[in-house]
Amino acid sequence: MQKKPIIIAHRGASGYRPEHTLAAYELAIEMGADFIEPDLVITKDGILIARHENEISETTDIAVRPEFLSRKTLKIIDGEAKIGWFTEDFTLAEIKTLKAKERIPQLRPQNTKFDGLLEIPTLQEVIDLAKRKSIEIGRVIGIYPETKHPTYFQSIGLSLEDTLIETLQANGYEENNAPIFIQSFEVSNLKYLSTKTDLPLVQLLNISGKPYDFIVNSDTRIYTDLVKIEELKKISSYAQAIGIHKNLLVPRDNNGKLLSPTSLVSDAHAANLLIHAWTFRNENLFLPQELQENPQGEYELFFNLGIDGVFSDYPDTAISVFLNMK
Repeated sequence: MQKKPIIIAHRGASGYRPEHTLAAYELAIEMGADFIEPDLVITKDGILIARHENEISETTDIAVRPEFLSRKTLKIIDGEAKIGWFTEDFTLAEIKTLKAKERIPQLRPQNTKFDGLLEIPTLQEVIDLAKRKSIEIGRVIGIYPETKHPTYFQSIGLSLEDTLIETLQANGYEENNAPIFIQSFEVSNLKYLSTKTDLPLVQLLNISGKPYDFIVNSDTRIYTDLVKIEELKKISSYAQAIGIHKNLLVPRDNNGKLLSPTSLVSDAHAANLLIHAWTFRNENLFLPQELQENPQGEYELFFNLGIDGVFSDYPDTAISVFLNMK
């Protein structure tokens, strides 16, 4: 029988609750997810918190908070100009006065009923939840943190990596079989982490663009170069897995129709790398043309290709598909 791929709750059960909230993570665990995924940014006082971006106007109520109006600013993040409010300009105490909101209300209006009710969690609170629920339900819940904008945060003296390792070690995440994967779109910070910890690391690979540290370091390679066999072997020297945009494995044409799968699963496995694919969502906007109204069919396709894990906004759908395939 096919080995069960791990189900990674992408920002929690974010199809049902505002992303990166304890409510989203807890629901994902109740649905059967194996891992919960916090994207990590950092506060002015050096505390890791779970947000998709350090600019937080899309996912919190900060834009309507008059006491913080003066902190709206323009910054260059990974070469891109962004206007808004940034976590590194706020203490944790200030962040804790904010409330989360649904990031894509036009697609997920059902989630807006939770707007204004949920706090922004710290990494420690996410860890505490995973450990508490593991005991309650009798199965180990893993965490799958992503370091966001590591080169940028390093440049302003707020290193994510050392703070992350200290937090994880304080919570007993130390061995290479610990229930954790640490992921990044950049390369140099994963290489650094590989010298500091035995915990499993994941190189994220997108369908376009290149790691920001490659831009800084004048490295000409782009993400699609890194799926070549010789590059996968290099990745395996510092990471245990790749986390791929799913179109790298099953491309789509200009009309959104599926093309033939690539050899990426077998190539990754030949390089001794696990392969996790992202992001699986139920809405038609994200589905290929021939699988509209049928997100289950997309999971079946990828499960049959032998991937080792999926990032899903709807972990209940992912799990039900696998169980029905057995």
